[in-house]
Order: sequence, then C-alpha cells, then structure tokens
Amino acid sequence: MKIELFVSCDGNLFNTSAADWSTKPPLRENYRITHNEIKTVADLKATLRAGSFTNIGCYPLYFITLDGAALSFESVLENFADIVGDIRHNRNNGWRVVACDVNWEDIELYCDHSNKKIDSAYGGEQCFKTEDK
Repeated sequence: MKIELFVSCDGNLFNTSAADWSTKPPLRENYRITHNEIKTVADLKATLRAGSFTNIGCYPLYFITLDGAALSFESVLENFADIVGDIRHNRNNGWRVVACDVNWEDIELYCDHSNKKIDSAYGGEQCFKTEDK
C-alpha cells in the first residue's frame, strides 16, 4: 500500500492512505508549523520545517535568542546542535532560541551569526519612494 502523508493547518502529520484517517490521531503532532515561542526542540524543528516565510502572506521570518540576538534560518540550521543543547539542558551559551517572528519593517536587521541581511516585509527603499507628478 502506498503511504500518502498530509500536514493539517494545525501542523499535525496524518497518513491519508489509512482507512478513516481523519478520525484517528495524527502520526506526529507538531510536525510542521511556525511557533512564535520556541519552548522545546520539537517546536524548533516544526518551525524549521515550516520554512522561512509565513504561510499566509509570505512574510520573512527570523529567530530570536534569549539574549536578543537575531538569527537567520540558515544560521539556525548551521548551529542546530548547539541550539538543541541549549534548549534541552535549559541553558544559555548564546544559542538559546526562544522565538520566531516576522521582520516587518527593520531594513537594517542582520543575522548576528552570519552578518547576512534578514529580509523585511515592508521595509526598504521601494516602500518609501514617492512619485513626482
């Protein structure tokens, strides 16, 4: 039998090839959904799986550490083991990711690890140009 997987809007993973799949519990809860608060490793992994843009509106996302640093998705993936260690052991060695948020208008937001610019949803020169008529 071919296994067909489905991720619901609440982030749960289901096997739709099973009979009465919608009445059964999911294969995995918290599989792929963006969490504003990152409390567990599962929250971090689900947020990474959901991607670096919001589901609705495609707004750019970034991570925030306990000490206020901004991290790009790429930097979180690159330093995943250190971040997981800080979350699992409830410590802060500079990698304790606690949140994920949209960069709405900060055109000068850079990743504190890679120093790469984090895109903003509405910031930038194109948003502030006016046409002379």
